[in-house]
Amino acid sequence: QVQLVESGGGLVQPGGSLRLSCAASGSIFSIYAMGWYRQAPGKQRELVAGITSGGSTNYADSVKGRFAISRDNAKKMVYLQMNSLKPEDTAVYYCNVEGVIAGGVLGNYWGQGTQVTVSS
Repeated sequence: QVQLVESGGGLVQPGGSLRLSCAASGSIFSIYAMGWYRQAPGKQRELVAGITSGGSTNYADSVKGRFAISRDNAKKMVYLQMNSLKPEDTAVYYCNVEGVIAGGVLGNYWGQGTQVTVSS
């Protein structure tokens, strides 16, 4: 069983910063891609940022230059540094991990989500 636990969400004023963290635990042995998605009320879940096992990154156009994704492979963690936050960044942010579990099975896993609210 694989668990993803996110932390770091909260309420921040426009222009502020937050850092999200996600820790993977359980019987996951090799982690490939890691990423952050978000879902605002009434909207579909969208990719915010992704990072491969080799460190290559990709970002949604709306967050380029403001957000930075990173990972610590030894700790099985992924981070999202969010700067210059805007009200339209308000959403529930989800951690996503693709990796191999016991038996060599490739799976895709989601965290429970953490709320980010940008408001004055």
